[in-house]
Amino acid sequence: MDTQRAWVATRKGLFELHRRGDSWSIERISFLGEPVSMVLPPQDGRRMLAALNLGHFGVKVHASEDAGATWHEVATPSYPPQPEGVTGPAWTLLQIWSLEAGQGIVWAGTLPGGLFRSADFGQSWQLVDALWRRPERAEWFGGGYDVPGIHSICLQPQQPEELLVGISCGGVWLSHEGGADWQLRADGMRAAYLPPELAGSPNTQDPHRIERCRAVPEVLWCQHHNGIWRSTDNALSWHEIAEVPVSSFGFAVAAHPQDPDTAWFVPAQADERRVPVDGALVVSRTRDGGRSFETLRRGLPQQHCYDLIYRHGLALGSDGCTLLMGSTTGHLWSSGDAGDHWQAVSAYLPPIYAVRLG
Repeated sequence: MDTQRAWVATRKGLFELHRRGDSWSIERISFLGEPVSMVLPPQDGRRMLAALNLGHFGVKVHASEDAGATWHEVATPSYPPQPEGVTGPAWTLLQIWSLEAGQGIVWAGTLPGGLFRSADFGQSWQLVDALWRRPERAEWFGGGYDVPGIHSICLQPQQPEELLVGISCGGVWLSHEGGADWQLRADGMRAAYLPPELAGSPNTQDPHRIERCRAVPEVLWCQHHNGIWRSTDNALSWHEIAEVPVSSFGFAVAAHPQDPDTAWFVPAQADERRVPVDGALVVSRTRDGGRSFETLRRGLPQQHCYDLIYRHGLALGSDGCTLLMGSTTGHLWSSGDAGDHWQAVSAYLPPIYAVRLG
């Protein structure tokens, strides 16, 4: 029987799950008791990275060469000394918020808004200076955290030198040259939290999460602080999805790897409450590019539910059907039919920061 694997990064450790048939089970726990902010699933079947946020002891990065059976500490991204007189957030690593890999390069997005690259799988890291030195960075600010952060790193499978990042709150940035050049690409987005004359400023948008369709990479989906946006021209322009049932506010989005018209979102009440609407947890799915949505409820709690799904709490498999969803209160659900039906995997995990499928 084929086994599928997943990793759940939580406030109290990294949980590895295996699926056999329709059932998921916890097979291994690493870093028990320690906050794991992000995990990079196995590359080439074996090599993994995990980012830990140990508070007083700082941020740490661990690597595994055997798909998570054993771990060892590697280098941690670090900022250069902050020049005298430079204001704004301190040049100090607070958290690794995102990890992605492609073409032998690992990318790490951080709080306070820096992007790092590693060509030796975490043995060393280099700050992507061309983005860090952009003058527009002076206008970035925190969305949820006190400092800006890079939560989304979208690689381009057909163009190895291209990558796109989403920043809260700093808009969307695209590089065609492996991070050596950058273009601001948030035209069309709207920030209702700013004065009306500034609401359309691309540099102060708060994209909560951005996902790319792998098969049609010019199509991108964004769950924004003020709604859902879609781009069909590789972020040259963004178009708001106007008619969204339940709520257009949320944090997570999953884009179908083959079908550019299909995506999933997890709606919530905005803005201060940040819980499911009417205490009922649902998932919204569109299969026609956002023209219409289905509200998926089967198997999800529909009364007195106060779970929030973080930006990285919704994971979609390469088959376009397998979904895992983890919440701030430690609940984990799975679906094997693209969200039509859900079943509880666990109700007792620590608060879940990220879910990744292998």
